[in-house]
Amino acid sequence: MKIALIQTRTPATQAAALAHVLPMVREAAAAGARFIATPEGTNVLQKDREALLPMLVGLEEDVVVSGLRAAAQELGVWILLGSALVKREDGKAANRSALISPEGAIVATYDKLHMFDVDLPTGETARESATYEPGDRAVTARAGELKLGMTVCYDLRFPALYRALALAGAEVMTIPAAFTRPTGAAHWEVLMRARAIETGAFVLAPAQGGRHEDGRGTWGHSLVVAPWGEVIAQLDHDEPGVLIADLDLAAAAKARAAIPNLVNARPFAEPRALA
Repeated sequence: MKIALIQTRTPATQAAALAHVLPMVREAAAAGARFIATPEGTNVLQKDREALLPMLVGLEEDVVVSGLRAAAQELGVWILLGSALVKREDGKAANRSALISPEGAIVATYDKLHMFDVDLPTGETARESATYEPGDRAVTARAGELKLGMTVCYDLRFPALYRALALAGAEVMTIPAAFTRPTGAAHWEVLMRARAIETGAFVLAPAQGGRHEDGRGTWGHSLVVAPWGEVIAQLDHDEPGVLIADLDLAAAAKARAAIPNLVNARPFAEPRALA
């Protein structure tokens, strides 16, 4: 199956974001991709909480979401909107991934579970939990022949989530991201490959890249990893662009048969805490 990852440098308003991403979605569809995935924060990136929150609307009211739904229907493709920053039904903010069918319907959503609350060695800090309410459930979904496990960015560092998704039948892990440059340089590829190897699944990681309007820098280097752990497609830069890959959907079953760690696991008593 031919798929595409869209690498963006999302602007600080939704209208500009739609104008930015839509031509790349059309390019991917013209290249034959039947499944197209975009990064985290596809609809807007604005790190100033006070500026961002008044801009957020519900998922179905967001102009980028509406635009991508119309594009999916027009082009006859599946679109994974890696995530949209939206207002929840209770008025709180969410970092929400959405799967859009070729009919333009939103068929699955996932709210990012793990909040990026860190102090980096470079002096940069992030407190995602100050803005977003975390999700509370893991989500699998079907996109035609693809059996997806839906995750977002910082989720990557929590392997138990991916094991649970694999045991629930997911063969393709979607990890849309807006990785920082320091963590991207150090950990991006190796962690993506590790999640693929551990689960015997494809990893699709569309990324934000470059210096954004709000001043943040993101790593880019969108990539596709096969279930055996090899990188089969990757952008070697942080510029906006389209990455095309062909997935051999039998590869997940082959990898899991060769290394059956999903079924070989045994329960164990938790260790005592060290004094």
